[in-house]
Amino acid sequence: MTSFQKARALALLIPAALLAGAWGFQLIGHLYPCEMCHWQRWPHYAALPLALLAFVPALPQRLLVALAAIAIAVSGAIGVAHAGVEYHWWQGFTACTSTFSAGGDTLSAIMNAPVVRCDAPQWTFAGISLAGFNAIISILGALTIAVLLTRRSRAA
Repeated sequence: MTSFQKARALALLIPAALLAGAWGFQLIGHLYPCEMCHWQRWPHYAALPLALLAFVPALPQRLLVALAAIAIAVSGAIGVAHAGVEYHWWQGFTACTSTFSAGGDTLSAIMNAPVVRCDAPQWTFAGISLAGFNAIISILGALTIAVLLTRRSRAA
């Protein structure tokens, strides 16, 4: 298998696996996503069709794999931001964090607040939240795809 074929496979498998995990935790584990969790999913939703299109010979395959890798990296960056909010490294910037100020009408803010908070991880393993795992896997995956794309195939 060439470096490009490996990159293309990873560009498809990484977002597919992470989305399957996210939906599995939601539907089977009953861990419902907060607003920032949804933000992390959107780049993976974009990466999937890009990676699938990279299997069509008439299309610019390398470009499509590179775009998928960028989308995966974007999800990882959002995961870093979300993990930082969960670990209270910085203040949240959505209505789903306890540090968000609705400004003025406190009762209205409480009544309209989302049920799932972005600043409290629902699940962790070895001290790493789901957002943290998404950040690690997405960023390392995107970097791996980028490295594989830059390698020249050797003649067999």
